Amino acid sequence: MAQALWDLVTGHFDRFATEAMPGALARSRAAADTRARVIAELTAAHAAALSGVLGVLRSRALDDTTARTTATDLAASALIDMRAEQRRDRALAEEPAEDAFERLAGELRPMLRHSKVRLDLGAPDSTRSLAADVAHSARAIVRSLLLIVLEQESVSRVHVGWQLTEHELRASVRDDGAGTLAPCDLGAGTVRDRLDVLGGQLDMDAVPGWGTTITAVIPLATPEAPVEAAHPLTGLGGREVEVLRHLALGHRNRRIAEELHISESTVKFHVANILNKLGVDSRGQAAALFHAAA
Repeated sequence: MAQALWDLVTGHFDRFATEAMPGALARSRAAADTRARVIAELTAAHAAALSGVLGVLRSRALDDTTARTTATDLAASALIDMRAEQRRDRALAEEPAEDAFERLAGELRPMLRHSKVRLDLGAPDSTRSLAADVAHSARAIVRSLLLIVLEQESVSRVHVGWQLTEHELRASVRDDGAGTLAPCDLGAGTVRDRLDVLGGQLDMDAVPGWGTTITAVIPLATPEAPVEAAHPLTGLGGREVEVLRHLALGHRNRRIAEELHISESTVKFHVANILNKLGVDSRGQAAALFHAAA
């Protein structure tokens, strides 16, 4: 009986992490319906405004001065109405970062309500808005990462925070566990799939005895294609460049872990990402690219 109840609870939390919550799904559907109606209303208003202006300009009952004045008034009124509708449409397509994070906080608190693990929240210090799909995906990713972190027995405190820069959203989950969480524990399913769709990436730093920090980096806009092909090293993150520099010096994973104060599993995680981003098959080829760029 206990096992059956446990399976039921874990299955519920798994769906909670990977799927939209019923309330969020209902809001999403309502927003989609409202937005479709707004677009239809904008189209009708645009057609009506053009017809009204053309009707005035074609009228033989009005002199030129009166026709111009009447047409100008009609166009101005139509523009005011259409701009109001456009603001309404934008409110459905975007979500203020603070509001998006507050919704996330409301989803996370029930998950730890009866847990001994303390939840700390770091809201973004920004007044900008996020695209609705980015905000929804960021919340789903954080929920999934939190469930992974809570599987560790030694965790007593978890910090969830969002940071916004000009170009990206960094959603992090940091614990105070043993720092032994391995990259393979993150899985290759929902989290990575969502990030791939958004063009994002997942970074992890595990420091033995100090805990693990997992960060999902989500671009806020699709980058423009460069005129010239960028050097492959420009696609590496800061930590990955540090690991690559040690690779170029011939250091093995253990020494890299000691130098950077991270676990060997984290080093392996970064090395795999480096090889994938550089499009090479070996550490030697990666080192050669580093030396060529130096």
